[in-house]
Amino acid sequence: MTTQVKSKLKLKSSAVTDGPSRAPARAMLRATGLTDDDMNKPFVAVGNLASDITPCNVHLDRIARKAKEGVRAAGAVPFMFGTITVSDGISMGTEGMKASLVSREVIADSIETITFAEGMDGLVIVGACDKNMPGAIMAMARLNIPSIFVYGGAILAGQYRGQDINIQDMYEAVGSYSQKKLTLEELIAMERVACPGEGACSGMFTANTMASAIEAMGMSIPGAASIPAVDPRCEATAAKAGSYLYKLLERDIKPRDIITRESLENAITVVLAMGGSTNSVLHLLAIAHEARVPLSIDDFDRLSRKTPYLTDLRPGGRYVMPDMEKPGGIPTLMKELMKGGLLHGDCMTVTGKTVAENLAGFKGEPDKRAIYPISSPRSPTGGLVILKGNLAPEGCVLKVSGTKHLAHEGPARVFDGERAAFNAVMDGKIKPNDVLILRYEGPKGGPGMQEMLALTGAIMGAGLGDSTLLVTDGRFSGATRGPMIGHVAPEAAVGGPIALVRDGDTIVMNVERRELSVKLPQAELDSRRKQWKAPAPKYERGVLAKYAKLVSSASIGAVTS
Repeated sequence: MTTQVKSKLKLKSSAVTDGPSRAPARAMLRATGLTDDDMNKPFVAVGNLASDITPCNVHLDRIARKAKEGVRAAGAVPFMFGTITVSDGISMGTEGMKASLVSREVIADSIETITFAEGMDGLVIVGACDKNMPGAIMAMARLNIPSIFVYGGAILAGQYRGQDINIQDMYEAVGSYSQKKLTLEELIAMERVACPGEGACSGMFTANTMASAIEAMGMSIPGAASIPAVDPRCEATAAKAGSYLYKLLERDIKPRDIITRESLENAITVVLAMGGSTNSVLHLLAIAHEARVPLSIDDFDRLSRKTPYLTDLRPGGRYVMPDMEKPGGIPTLMKELMKGGLLHGDCMTVTGKTVAENLAGFKGEPDKRAIYPISSPRSPTGGLVILKGNLAPEGCVLKVSGTKHLAHEGPARVFDGERAAFNAVMDGKIKPNDVLILRYEGPKGGPGMQEMLALTGAIMGAGLGDSTLLVTDGRFSGATRGPMIGHVAPEAAVGGPIALVRDGDTIVMNVERRELSVKLPQAELDSRRKQWKAPAPKYERGVLAKYAKLVSSASIGAVTS
């Protein structure tokens, strides 16, 4: 009787295992260790994003094996597979950084490919780096089979001269060194202690932003996003994923039942309340696209206007993700947002319960350090804003939680690529009030829309963060702070207005008016557009060339489908 019940859960894998004609397939499966009984159980893919390439993922094999054990203990058959990860922190500032956002699509495609090809009934993904998390959720939304994401956790802070430091400090230290504010010995001493072990970058950078968003969205186990990577509870959470996944199979709860307009608004609201990464705009738009949910860049600004800023996390604050765990992590933050009527409590989650039901079981309270009560927020509005104007008709993104520089008017300094702008900062050629216009770094133009933490860190380290403005069609690391405006759309490579700016043009930014403009009459912009010529593709073969041909505007998530 038990076997008959379980066989009903083989909605996909029965095509692989059932009937005399599938004897060759079963023979192959037996060679991997499957038994007669296993053939009647649901098959669950366990995506293991372990990699020696980055501290974010170096430990994930251990956690993925616990997830596999949990799936087996729950009564399903686990099949582990791997896919890629790109380390932004290592490739930052090099040509290789162009492949970072591209990797999100490769990850999503690879997860979809193996899970579809092998007829899996369910999916568990274990990840812990910037692009593999949104890539995993995008694949889950496409496949729409019962799925759970397991986060590998954040790295602990390093210690230097009695102060917590992390990778953000290292990039800013390079700028300080260029201005002779640090010695080479001090720079290397910081380097040796900034990243003390395994785990994703510790601030409210992109990895922790997306882990928080995924938990708020309902696609991971509640309370897991803030557990440090070295904490044994990461393994325990992974083991629990198997039983939750089995219940999802039994109830036929699929990702598109969970990833709805309302749950995406929950995710955005949590990101805004935490001062999260600007990359979340790209990734949540892309997830919405794959889940077939209508969502626009304007929704982020609409929600930001009513969402209070409730955390004090780096890069714009003092604390790191493990500090969030002490007062209760994401559930404590979400309970505060629920008090303000800012979350949809009736959204379904991977526990089989609603958001409100999950939160009822948590007892944490704001500590007024890492997490503030909604009655006394750090700011009445959220950490991200969307600006528009004649320089960004489709919009652009500014992390206001990382700067107090909310209005600017100054002359453009135009650079057609990140390296030239970085060298200008390092050589002391950027002056107060300048507006760095950095273009041809968008999804098509880069291609790949590389992050530019090396540049933004250099600007902050050089002491220019309160007096200059950076405007780009590229994007930023979640560790970026300061008056840095990214995702300008349309991008330069397709003839967006940013391609028409010249040295000396006056650029105006005003957060209150949500404006980013160049002070030029439309007739002048039209005249320049007639003279503009699209640049030749930077890559004619390989993955970057394919990506440039397929990718959409950043304003709709830089998706390739």
